[in-house]
Amino acid sequence: MPVYGSRMNSNMSLLPRWMGRFQWLMVAVVLVVAAVVWWFPDIQHTWMRANGATPNEQGAGKAGDKGKWSGSGRPGNKDTPGGGGKPTPVSVGEVKQMDIRQTVDALGTMTALNTAVVRAKVDGELKAVRFSEGQWVQAGQLLAEIDARPFEAQLNQAQGQLARDTAQLKNAQLDLQRYQDLLSKDAIARQQVETQAALVSQWQGTVQADQALVDAARLQLSHTRVTAPISGRLGLKQSELGSLVRASDPNGLVSITQTQPMAVVFAVPEAHVPLIMRKLKAGQALPVQAWDRDMQHRLAKGRVSTTDNAIDLATGTLKLKATLDNPDGQLFPNQFAQIRLELDTLKNVLAVPTQAIQRGAQGTLVYVLQADHSVQTKLVQLLAVDGDWQAVQGELKAGDQVVTDGADRLRSGSMVEVVKAAKP
Repeated sequence: MPVYGSRMNSNMSLLPRWMGRFQWLMVAVVLVVAAVVWWFPDIQHTWMRANGATPNEQGAGKAGDKGKWSGSGRPGNKDTPGGGGKPTPVSVGEVKQMDIRQTVDALGTMTALNTAVVRAKVDGELKAVRFSEGQWVQAGQLLAEIDARPFEAQLNQAQGQLARDTAQLKNAQLDLQRYQDLLSKDAIARQQVETQAALVSQWQGTVQADQALVDAARLQLSHTRVTAPISGRLGLKQSELGSLVRASDPNGLVSITQTQPMAVVFAVPEAHVPLIMRKLKAGQALPVQAWDRDMQHRLAKGRVSTTDNAIDLATGTLKLKATLDNPDGQLFPNQFAQIRLELDTLKNVLAVPTQAIQRGAQGTLVYVLQADHSVQTKLVQLLAVDGDWQAVQGELKAGDQVVTDGADRLRSGSMVEVVKAAKP
């Protein structure tokens, strides 16, 4: 019993210590809860409404304090959007019924319609350069001249040989005519006449060969005048005046690119291939526009000319080639551009400004302005985009007002105040 009594005394002595610690713990919890309620006014507002009191009745501000509690912001913040039941300022746009173009955007590479390297066809010294770098030239225009004297000498030699053999042929033909007269009088052997006829044929062959040599020499001489094989823009010259140029030089004298019109190659997903092929077989045009990388300035427009013969297995796309007008020469080969291909036109469909489209857990939606200045959520299905307009399907009608700016602060049933959109 003494032992039991000592244990009870010991436990009774520890009880006040635990009670004291518990009281301090409760005080700390109360302070934390009060701080949370003070700094999160929504909780404070809910508690006051549950107790049937207003912020003024609870002493939200001290006497002389100009700041009033707004109900959704911190004390004294009157400018908080939506605070104190204020409507949210928004901008709106109108739902319209219009034609929307169905387009596909792709990255394209400009290619010259034709490219030619101007090479010398004969070896010789470059005596004259008749072009400027970057110049526009026409097919057949003189570009350079090569020393023609060696080729003039070859032509003269061939012409002299032709004249000599032509005289021999004429003499043989006269002899043959005399022999034939003698044969008619039975004054000469027939064998001698036949031999002379064979000699005439021989000289005729020789004259034909000489004429071919003359033509070849004249052709070589014409090659000393280098002309443009196609029309287009010249590049940088590869040979200097006075240098020895050769027909085997791979760089040539200069290159020409035919950039009017310009070709562009781009790829589209294979899902659009059936529609593209159907339109091409029917002879319908597929308009194409080339834009800069920021899609701010249109560079050129044209139409699809042909397609590749196979779909790329790695990307699941089909390459298309289009022809673009390039009257000012703004497009260059190997230049990249954003290509917009117009596949079809959706006739008389509902369209909303692209800024009105929002995305939520249920899908794509818009906020429609109601008569009581509240907004209601409407789910929509996206169709095609044409510039700043998005074709949609949903419970909308032409003339409805949809929120285009400020929708991130809204939910269905929110009160709004329509303001003018800021000018760009």
